Amino acid sequence: MCDTIVAISDTGVWFAKNSDREPGEAQVVEHIPAQSNKSSGALRCTYLEIPQAERTFEVLLSRPFWMWGAEMGVNERGVAIGNEAVFTRLVVEKTGLTGMDLLRLALERASCAREAIEVITKMIGEYGQGGGCGYRNRRFRYHNSFIIADPDEAWVLETAGHYWAAERVRAVRTISNALSIGKEFDLIHDEAYSFARSRGWCRSAADFDFARSFSDPKYTFLSGGIERAACTLRSISSANGNLSQENFFSALRDHAGLSPADGWRMKMPCAHASWRPARRSGQTTASMVARLEPSATRSWLTGTSSPCLSVFKPAVMGGDLLDSGPKPYAGDSESLFWRHERLHRLALRNYDQSKAAFEAERRALEEKFASVSTDATNREYQELWEEHRMVICEWTSHVEERAGAAKKFFPFQRYWARQAKEDGTG
Repeated sequence: MCDTIVAISDTGVWFAKNSDREPGEAQVVEHIPAQSNKSSGALRCTYLEIPQAERTFEVLLSRPFWMWGAEMGVNERGVAIGNEAVFTRLVVEKTGLTGMDLLRLALERASCAREAIEVITKMIGEYGQGGGCGYRNRRFRYHNSFIIADPDEAWVLETAGHYWAAERVRAVRTISNALSIGKEFDLIHDEAYSFARSRGWCRSAADFDFARSFSDPKYTFLSGGIERAACTLRSISSANGNLSQENFFSALRDHAGLSPADGWRMKMPCAHASWRPARRSGQTTASMVARLEPSATRSWLTGTSSPCLSVFKPAVMGGDLLDSGPKPYAGDSESLFWRHERLHRLALRNYDQSKAAFEAERRALEEKFASVSTDATNREYQELWEEHRMVICEWTSHVEERAGAAKKFFPFQRYWARQAKEDGTG
């Protein structure tokens, strides 16, 4: 479950995403150089091997540690992509390219948004999409939608099996875990309408609505995607086009007026997993914001769960490759992800009081990072990432000292206690 935003405004083209996955599914920030592959060979994706491209672009990715594909990222040409799980009437194959594979392939191979659409739709047609997408629950499979943007334009691409539709973005567009392209598409698979009509999902070309035809209404409702997309849209639209990175940070941190334990469906963009079945894969495990420029795209990533408690840190393309620190593995104590995740889980015992214990310091650190010159190198930015990793231990001590006793949300607390045992962090 995820939330993705794109905005075309007076201040440029902006992209943002919260990646929501299983709690304990660590996500790693990777900066990979451009490569020339002189000899043809096979590329191993998460489940399939496909031919390698002759050349791949430099990419900055946020990737679940166990898979080849990525949840979101940007390349050296300023192409940014985020994907969403969507639930359709079509069977998801047991093997194929995952949405995360498709995203990374497009970033590595596409020089603009339209080319990225071509890469993804071609791959879907040739190899299909499928395979287990969950960390522990490998039976969890889904089709995908994407926001694809570059410094000049942005698109929403939505799929159901190998059928797809695409809509060009005119201003602000937000997507979540629901098909959203209806009758107003700009591009579409040649056989999408005829297939939908053959199944009785529409009566005529005038009646054809891509989302209504292909959506699975039950799982779409349970995902809460429609509500979350509306929430992020309200948040960004309220800025009236005068956008900066702080607007997107706020949108990704939005709790929609709820506490982490509230609700049986996911209704908040900043998601915290819970014991209820519809929320067990609903943990925001990483967040990203990018302002897209042809040669100077600047990105801000958390590299952690729960953006409401974390710090967005800058990164740029070109020059030295960003090293985000020790790579995470289950239960480790050194990586940025797991240091923060321990803080997050401690804070959930009494969220408001825990957050107040270090909120002023967190804000000050993010403001300091925002003031760093745009001419800074990734070597200098890397020092900021390390500063955040180190200060988390201090913030954890603040919470332990000041947060007080856990609130008695018994099922919620029992769920997180079991999660800690499963992750080796108890």
